[in-house]
Amino acid sequence: MRDLGYDEVLSAVTPREAVDALREVLTGGFDPATDPHRQKVGLPHGEMHLLPSALDGAVGVKVLGIQPAGSQVDVPLVQGSYLLMGGVTLTPEVVMDAAALTEVRTPAVAVAAVVDRLRASSEALECVIVGAGVQGRAHARTVVDVLAGVREVSVTFVSRSEPADLSHPWVESGSAGADEVLGRAGLVVVATSAGEPVVVDRQLRRDATVLAVGAHTVDTRELHEDVLRGAQVIVEDIEAARREAGDVAIAVEKGALAWEGVVTMTEVVRGEVALDPARRVVFKTVGMPWEDLAVARVVGEGVAGI
Repeated sequence: MRDLGYDEVLSAVTPREAVDALREVLTGGFDPATDPHRQKVGLPHGEMHLLPSALDGAVGVKVLGIQPAGSQVDVPLVQGSYLLMGGVTLTPEVVMDAAALTEVRTPAVAVAAVVDRLRASSEALECVIVGAGVQGRAHARTVVDVLAGVREVSVTFVSRSEPADLSHPWVESGSAGADEVLGRAGLVVVATSAGEPVVVDRQLRRDATVLAVGAHTVDTRELHEDVLRGAQVIVEDIEAARREAGDVAIAVEKGALAWEGVVTMTEVVRGEVALDPARRVVFKTVGMPWEDLAVARVVGEGVAGI
């Protein structure tokens, strides 16, 4: 069995390969509604999350340890490993760093649903990313890689404080500069740890594409409900969104949206639902086990010949 560290995982798969792998699973007929639910297990200190899944030829599970709120232990908030196994033999084949896998998978999912929309134009794209942490940076890499050779992409970060070692410009959140760059952006990524809205309708273009990836509980959100009002709203799976997507669930609760009007990533990727280029599109992701397995399988094939 191979044991892959953080750097090995990141070097084994490109953002574009991860996006393609996710889309191929959906176009191949997989139904995310059949995916096992994320399991959360309470511990004396924090939680354990288990994300098992099965796809053709492979099964796997991500095991995460989550520090409790306010923990003073000097370790990352989330740590864990991913175990990739043979689909028939169930033999453990690769164990890999879960943080690296998540770093690749999360932006790949966000982009996979809207990549056709983003590639439909050859005009330069202004991308604004709210949040300059690991996921914000990973989304920048993914957008640039997926649109290479198709569109010129400029990236600006919006952050509460000056980020270290950014290769792109940044502006302070809440400033007039932040409103200005958000108002120009064709693509807005919101990847923060906020539990309350950090982006509101008046800041955005009516035809912007918005990817919301930070909040992942039913009672937290990054987008004000008016951002979703009148938009085409996409989720990975309706029931998963009902359980975990506060941005959507709260918008429904406040009357800005109806569940009947929400479409799935599968419908968009398969071309069953067309995205209106003149209308705002909001894709809210929460993360599902099949997504980790789809990307882990590519890592295993590239590194271990699985």
